[in-house]
This record gives sequence, structure tokens and C-alpha cells, in this order.
Amino acid sequence: MKTKQIDLSRRGLLAVAGAAAATLSAGCGGASASATTPATPAAPAAAATTSLARLFSTEVGAGKNLMLLHGWTCDSHDWSWQLPVLESKYRVVAVDFRGHGRSEVMASGAYMPSDYVADIESLISTRYAGQKFILMGHSMGGQVAARLAAQRPDLVSAVISVDGSLGFPEAFGPVLQQGVDALQTGDLGIVGPAQFDSLYDASTPAAFKRWHARRLQGMSPQAVRESVGPLFLGLGQVGVGVASETFC
Repeated sequence: MKTKQIDLSRRGLLAVAGAAAATLSAGCGGASASATTPATPAAPAAAATTSLARLFSTEVGAGKNLMLLHGWTCDSHDWSWQLPVLESKYRVVAVDFRGHGRSEVMASGAYMPSDYVADIESLISTRYAGQKFILMGHSMGGQVAARLAAQRPDLVSAVISVDGSLGFPEAFGPVLQQGVDALQTGDLGIVGPAQFDSLYDASTPAAFKRWHARRLQGMSPQAVRESVGPLFLGLGQVGVGVASETFC
């Protein structure tokens, strides 16, 4: 049986979509984009499906409020290279999402985008009542940041999106579906690192690859399997095609 290798890199995906998709990606969540929040929500806000999670976070520094939101299967340690610089200029809160890092692992069915948004909304509203944050999000964290900004602009002064799971071409949907299906049925210790491998290049250190693979193996299976699909697939997704363009 022949297998077809699919280029999951951002360069490959944008090549599929052409220049129009490249423009969209740059405008609402490409390699690095920032935007102030709109005065009114850009999309209907979906209610969280589960209770709030207990989140692990650190707070260091003084200045404007900056919250760092990591990507899928990552944790706040991923910001370690940026933290010394950012903490010297800002009050930096680095958060682990539910089911990631040292935050609470929730039951199956508790990993919808609205659940992640609700956790961050609660964190800001309760621990930092009356304050606004710049949200810097990577990958899944970028989409969570954008969703919260649309839903609660009173809590967010700006969004910085680093490969923010927004603006992907329509052609990415079927490719993503293949990856999600593989995660549902395959050994996560094998399937996950294999998917990561398509995102690396020749300059990626071997230590990074081992770090990413071992961290995934230490996560709860439901968090790994259930978090990524709703970002791009199904009702309410805002990561792909016209739905993403409308949301942005």
C-alpha cells in the first residue's frame, strides 16, 4: 500500500492555498501578528462545557500585564527562552492550560476551546480583578487568546499571536482530520512524535525532539486527543477557511 506524505509545515500549507491564504495568515495569526481587541465580540461566545480547572502559573516582573499562553501538548516552560527578557520589562504571568504541565487534568469531554477560554477568563477576573492583559499565545494559545479577546474585550488590551492556529486555508481541514483520527486510534507515544516530526526542519536540535516526545508521553491521553480537533474542525471552529476569516 502506498502512503502519501503531507507537508504540515506552515510553508507547505500556505503553498497549497496560494497568496490569498498567506495574506490572511499574516493578518490574523501567521508567524507573528499582533492586534488590539475589537470593541464588540467578533464571533458568538460558546459557554464552557465543564467546570473550571485549577491552573498552575508563575508571576514575575513589573510593568504592563502580559500573560503567556502555550500551545497544544506544551506548557509554560516553552517560554523559558523569552522569560528573562519579558520579565525585565513586564509583569509576566505564564500559565499552564488544563491537562498540560502542572495544571489540573480534567475528565474526558472537558477540552473544548470554550473550556480553555473560561479558565483564562476566570484567572484574570478573579486574581487580577479590574485589570487588563496583553495576551501572547503560541499555536493553540493564540486561538484561545483571540477567542477571549472577542468574548471579553474588557479583560484584554491586545493579542500577540505566534503561529496562532488561525487563518489556515480550507485545504488544511482534511489534513488536520487525518491527524486527529490518527490520535484517536494510535499509540500517542508514536503518533504524536511522528506528527511533530513534519513540523521540524534540519536545524531543530535533537534534544528538542526528545523533550517534546517525552512531555507528550507524560500527558493525560484525553487532553492530547481532545484539544486540537475543535480548534479546526466541526461547529464553532475558527482556525480554518471562511470561518476563520470571518472570526478574524
